Amino acid sequence: MSEVVVKERVIEHSMIPTGDLAIAKRTSNADLLAEERELAAVEKKVESHSHGIAGYWRLFQISRVIAMLSLYLYLDQYELHHKHHQKKAKARMSKALELTRAAVYGERLVQLKQWFFHIFMLLMRRIFVGNSTNKEFNQERQAVWLKEKLIKLGPTFIKIGQSMGTRADLLPLPFVKELGTLVDQVPAFPNDIAFSIIERELGKKINEVYAEFDIEPVAAASLGQVYRAKLHSGQEVAVKVQRPNLEGTIAGDIVILKKVAKFAERFPQLNENADWAGMLREFDVTVHEEMDYAAEGRNAERFRENFKNWSNIHVPEIHWHATTGKVLTMEFIRGTKVTDLEGHLLRNISSAKVNRLLIKTYLKQLLEDGFFHADPHPGNLLVMDDGRLAFFDFGMVGRITPELQSKMIDAFFHVVQKDPAGIAQDLIDLDFLKPGTPHSTVKPVVERMFEFHFNLKLKDVNFKELTYDLADVMYDYPFRLPSNFTYIMRALMTLEGIGIITDPEFNFFETAKPYAKEFMLRREGRDFRRIFVDKIMGRDEGGKIDWNRTWQLAKMAFKTVLNS
Repeated sequence: MSEVVVKERVIEHSMIPTGDLAIAKRTSNADLLAEERELAAVEKKVESHSHGIAGYWRLFQISRVIAMLSLYLYLDQYELHHKHHQKKAKARMSKALELTRAAVYGERLVQLKQWFFHIFMLLMRRIFVGNSTNKEFNQERQAVWLKEKLIKLGPTFIKIGQSMGTRADLLPLPFVKELGTLVDQVPAFPNDIAFSIIERELGKKINEVYAEFDIEPVAAASLGQVYRAKLHSGQEVAVKVQRPNLEGTIAGDIVILKKVAKFAERFPQLNENADWAGMLREFDVTVHEEMDYAAEGRNAERFRENFKNWSNIHVPEIHWHATTGKVLTMEFIRGTKVTDLEGHLLRNISSAKVNRLLIKTYLKQLLEDGFFHADPHPGNLLVMDDGRLAFFDFGMVGRITPELQSKMIDAFFHVVQKDPAGIAQDLIDLDFLKPGTPHSTVKPVVERMFEFHFNLKLKDVNFKELTYDLADVMYDYPFRLPSNFTYIMRALMTLEGIGIITDPEFNFFETAKPYAKEFMLRREGRDFRRIFVDKIMGRDEGGKIDWNRTWQLAKMAFKTVLNS
């Protein structure tokens, strides 16, 4: 969304004085009323897509996509479902044998019906999923179909698809990979509408706020689009404008989705693998956060405060006099994308150093700040000419509680110590198991998987490959991705993708290890000092010193000093 930097030779000729814009010349009361009526008509037209015949047609389109996906997921794991049904049928027959002969006959009729259902499902599975030789090809084809349908359905579903791309507990690996590439592919809306939204939101004529303005947006995405402009002070800015009646569009889609989810509850067999209602609740919260541009501005300022002592990190200044919930005006930053290797070379910038800096910033965000930029794709990160790393687009941020940070540090401890049993327990503690799952059934699976990776040297372990291995385990076994890890996993996988592009020798674990140790030692050391002093001063409130953990920290610190 914030991919506001394009080749300068293109944009230098695209800005014109705002006084020359047709909308700026609308100054009479009649003109202003006409402008309001035009914008209202556009927003009403957008809203009408959720009502009447158009609304029913959209309901059909959405229902079809969800029904096909649910059916496919059910068929993909049909063998597991069939075993479950057989187990229940056996239990019912045992009860029937204890009752009457009529109960037994009744149960046999039910089993006959289930046998026909089983044959029908096997036929459907062969058509949609295929056999062992073409299953992967079919999954990849279905994943592409799903992505294309989500793009066609528009902003709401592009965002849902991006979220689903992190849900390895719901989707097979080919779906996770394909949706992970889903980017905003939405055409720009007309300039006149964008300019009218700016004037309505700011309560001023566009030429009163900006001296010059782009005649075309430099970026368009699902929630809005970005223009380059210039303030009367001469400062160059990026202006982000929300799509007309976006809130109404998303609200209408959510109403339709709730109807579909409620209908799907009648067919629990098709709903077993996907908690559509839970996903919908999660999406409803996150998308409304992302639609609030004023909140995005506050997120940017909080991020800047967290990195105020880092001279190599830059966050664009927010111009609050020209910012509302639907319009965001911020400093326009020139630079190169983090993945533009040729651009870095021309500016004598080390791509590998930029990548290490990026990893270090994220470890600080995750392990220290508990507040992180949740969408670090290349369009939201720029390397400035002086080598500083600039962060953009804070509409999607994640927050981590101190308790979760502590558990994440425990997991890192076990990774460093190459302790697969400890990591298996960490996954349980971090709520990666579906409720009611016996821990004893899954711990050996996780332990075997991590033992394989730990037999490799740390530099040979690829985070994305490990994540994809986890995806297979999470889909085939009773694992789930906790909602508080959705953004974390998305950010980490994106970071590794950037790292592989910018540095052929890049390895996430190898790069992150020294920085993670540094942050962990600092945090744990601070906690240890607090507990120790409280005990000495008689202020102990039940905090216990874990001497084994303290000894492990001491050894880690000693090795760090020796290797530095």
